[in-house]
Amino acid sequence: MGEVLSQSEIDELLSALSSGEITPEQVPENKDKQQVKSYDFRSPKKFSKDHITTLEMVHENYARIIAGYLSAQVRLNVQVKVALVDQVTYEEFIKSISSPTILTVYKMPPLEGTLLLETSPQFVFQVLDIMFGGTGTTVYKPREFTDIEKTVIRSINEKLVENLKLAWEDILDVQPELLDIETNPALNQTMAPNEPVAIVTLTVKINEIQTYINLCIPYLAIEKIIDKLVVKYWFTGSNNDDNGAVRKIIEKRIQDVTLNMEAVLGKTQIPVKSFMDLQLGDVIRLDQSVNAPLNMYIGGKLHYKVVPGTHKKKRAVQISEVIRKDVEEYGQ
Repeated sequence: MGEVLSQSEIDELLSALSSGEITPEQVPENKDKQQVKSYDFRSPKKFSKDHITTLEMVHENYARIIAGYLSAQVRLNVQVKVALVDQVTYEEFIKSISSPTILTVYKMPPLEGTLLLETSPQFVFQVLDIMFGGTGTTVYKPREFTDIEKTVIRSINEKLVENLKLAWEDILDVQPELLDIETNPALNQTMAPNEPVAIVTLTVKINEIQTYINLCIPYLAIEKIIDKLVVKYWFTGSNNDDNGAVRKIIEKRIQDVTLNMEAVLGKTQIPVKSFMDLQLGDVIRLDQSVNAPLNMYIGGKLHYKVVPGTHKKKRAVQISEVIRKDVEEYGQ
């Protein structure tokens, strides 16, 4: 704590200042001065670090689940990851997203009220382009959605909402249900502007193009179950039964992890000049014999030899030889 001046010392200091013997800049600052941190009472922080961490864990699980669903829809490898979990006001969230966009309003009993899922227009148009026969690499240009596009994306978002049940099942048995979709976020009045919300931002990568999905979770929706959004709630137990339950949760999560499987048709090398001269209809000779089995990789490692073919009008492969099988070996 700084030294307290006597009244005579204060008088001498004031006299020296008025006479010009010393300047205000020469008066020593109190180095022990208490640091003051600003606090906005209009947007108090309702979510603790534990709450944010738990929401991140829940939605990492959700990201894996919907990656599998989206991959099946577009028949391409889709990578979904949690990019950010943050808390803001509802007004700040609405101002941060595009317009038009696809804003899905849903409920998730026993949580209170409504929640929001925003699929960015870049994501929506890429998925629609692929589903309608395109490559998904068309440059996005802002425009309104057609009625057909809104109908198709509604069915996709309905499944995205339904998959929240699987993501939350380790914490709570929820019953998600889509209520409505809107394209103008400013018209959505389901929450007060200053209502605290947690925003979970997911990145979605298809064909090396990255887009976004946002989930908006109002504090009022989870206030009654907020105590369950603590990691210790999951992993602390007073008996062996609790420990067994935790083990089952961990085992289930491991089993639900999705793996990328790739069957490689073949490889080759060509000079840059030949690459630059490639035209539509040119034939590229690969290093793979017509009758030779293909290599199938899991997580970038060779695991199987497979034979290509078709199954129920879809391309398929049949395993002809197992190269690697042990889980321990796979993790090396």
